[in-house]
Amino acid sequence: MLKTLQQLINDPQLTYIETLQELWSGYGEITRYYSPNLAASVIVKSISPPKQVNHPRGWHSDLGHQRKLDSYKIEAHFYQNYAHLCTTNCYVPQVMSFSKVSSTTQILVMEDLLALGFNDNEPALSLTDIKVVIHWLANFHARFINYQANDLWPVGTYWHLATRQDEFNTMENGPLKQAAHFIDNQLNKAKYQTLVHGDAKLANFCFGDFTAENINVDISGEPQHKTKRVAAVDFQYVGKGVGVKDLAYFLGSCLTDNDLTQVHNELLDYYFNHLKQACIDYKQAVNFTELETEWRQLYSFANADFHRFLQGWSPEHQKINSYLQAQTDIVLTQHLSS
Repeated sequence: MLKTLQQLINDPQLTYIETLQELWSGYGEITRYYSPNLAASVIVKSISPPKQVNHPRGWHSDLGHQRKLDSYKIEAHFYQNYAHLCTTNCYVPQVMSFSKVSSTTQILVMEDLLALGFNDNEPALSLTDIKVVIHWLANFHARFINYQANDLWPVGTYWHLATRQDEFNTMENGPLKQAAHFIDNQLNKAKYQTLVHGDAKLANFCFGDFTAENINVDISGEPQHKTKRVAAVDFQYVGKGVGVKDLAYFLGSCLTDNDLTQVHNELLDYYFNHLKQACIDYKQAVNFTELETEWRQLYSFANADFHRFLQGWSPEHQKINSYLQAQTDIVLTQHLSS
C-alpha cells in the first residue's frame, strides 16, 4: 500500500501518520500520510471490500453490496470532475491522485482539510454553526442547478426509493408505505433539480475559522471575527435532486424534535435567502420565485421520504419523532386528496 501511494503522488518519502476511520461495514479505510515533497499531509480513502460483510444493523444483500461499490465509484467521479467547480463558499477537498486498482478496489488521494485550517471534530453546535452549513448547502445547490451530471447518481441521497426496495418491502403496510411512490415521484419530477450531497449530516462537515483573505465574507449575520467557514466530505451519494432533500436531512441530523419545531421556519428562510443570493452570484438564469415555491412545497416531501426509509430500515430510530411525523402528515393529507 505504501509503495503504491508513493508512486501515485511521486514521493518516495511519503510516510504513514494515522488511520482516521474504518469505512462502513469494513469496505476500506481513511488514513493520513505526510509528503515531504508537498510539505503537507494528505488524506487517502482506500476502498477494498471485505470477503464477508457484517452490516452494523444486520442489513446486507447483493443489491446493497453493489450499491455500496457504485457509491465509491461515483464519489471518485465527483472528486475528479466536479470538486474543482466548487467555490470557497461550498468548499470540498480537491483530489490529488486516483487509482483504480481493480473493479472493486480504488485509492483516492485528497487534500487534508486539517492542514487547510479545518477541524474534523464536530463543534458544540450553535445556531450560527447550523447557518454556516446551510450557507454551504445553498451555495452548492445554486452552483449546480440544472447541471448535467450523467456520471453521478440519477437520484441523489442514499435512501431514495429505487435503491431501498429491501427496506420498503420490510415496512408494515400503512399510509406512509402506500404513499411512498407518490412521494418519490413528486421529488423526482420537480422542475428545478440540482446536485444534492446525499448524506449531508453534521459529521460530514468540517469547520474552520476564516482566514484574512476571506474574512470579509459574512455568512452568519454576526460580527465577522466570529464567522466560520465549512467544507464538506463524503460524496458517495451525490446526484440529482431538489436542494431541500439535503436541508431536511441536515436539520434532522443536528436538531432535537423541539428545536426543529421552533426554528425550522427561520432556517428555511435563511436557506432560501442565501440560495437566492448564490443564484445571482453564480449567474443562474432561473425564475427564483418559481424555484422557491416549488422547493418549499417539497420540504415536507423530503422529510416524509426519509421517514419512509427509516420506517423500513430502523423503525425504532430516534430520528422518527413528532416533528418528522408532522411533516409526513402534511404529505399524507395531500396524498389522500390527490
